[in-house]
Amino acid sequence: MNAYDPIQRIYVRPPHTEAFEQWKAYGWHTEPDPQAAADEHAGFVEALTAAVPDVVVGTAPVPGDPDAIYAYDPTLVTEAGVIPLRPGKEGRRDEVAVVAAELRAAGCTILPGLEAPATAEGGDMFFLDDRTLLAGLSYRTNEAAIEQLRPALAEQGVEIVTFDLSHFHGPGECLHLMSFISPLDADLAVVYLPMMPVRLVHLLEARGIAMVEVPEEEFLSLGPNVLALEPRRAITVDANPITRSRMEAAGVEVQTYPGNHICLNGDGGPTCLTRPLARA
Repeated sequence: MNAYDPIQRIYVRPPHTEAFEQWKAYGWHTEPDPQAAADEHAGFVEALTAAVPDVVVGTAPVPGDPDAIYAYDPTLVTEAGVIPLRPGKEGRRDEVAVVAAELRAAGCTILPGLEAPATAEGGDMFFLDDRTLLAGLSYRTNEAAIEQLRPALAEQGVEIVTFDLSHFHGPGECLHLMSFISPLDADLAVVYLPMMPVRLVHLLEARGIAMVEVPEEEFLSLGPNVLALEPRRAITVDANPITRSRMEAAGVEVQTYPGNHICLNGDGGPTCLTRPLARA
């Protein structure tokens, strides 16, 4: 499993109108327009359906949780099965059981999940390659979670490499590892360099992974949050023309979609909105 091979199966979760009533408590920027959000998400799913053979749509609501639209965070998908996580954001913890049940119903193997005091969110983890999981230690993901994950992944021959993330705006706002890096291919990633841990920069350089740099003005508009549909083919929100042109100059075919209502308002891009279940 890695983060750039062609996606064969992917999981998404449409928004629920009732959950938007709690938008302010969950840190969304403005009151969402439920119909506009639903329409925008439907358009995003349509774009995915054109590129991915199997799109699994989860419909079970998580009452009072607008962040449940961000399907990437409640689980970690491995070659052996799905590991339910335990979000650091307490209001998102009910998502785990709902997502695990939907993925089990979709035929996925569900492995033992994290237990307290561990906390972890999927946005802090991605597979750099089939044998290396990168993980950010943050306000959402702690060392206890990494220690619980290590033996399960070691059985699969996977090493976990961790990095301390920055304070940024503090625990009240979400900074995930994937807030500033997304793989585009085995040898290419899009990054916002000012937020990158130095050890992570060195690791990419040592492995011959080139970096497409996101400019400062496109960091908060989710410039680094890019979903690789296959090597050098990606989908991203349409708010970042400089990043798009730089990816294209690196040989990446870039598809964009409107993300004002489901992405920019809630600070979650295409990686956050999806959980790839199989790549080949």
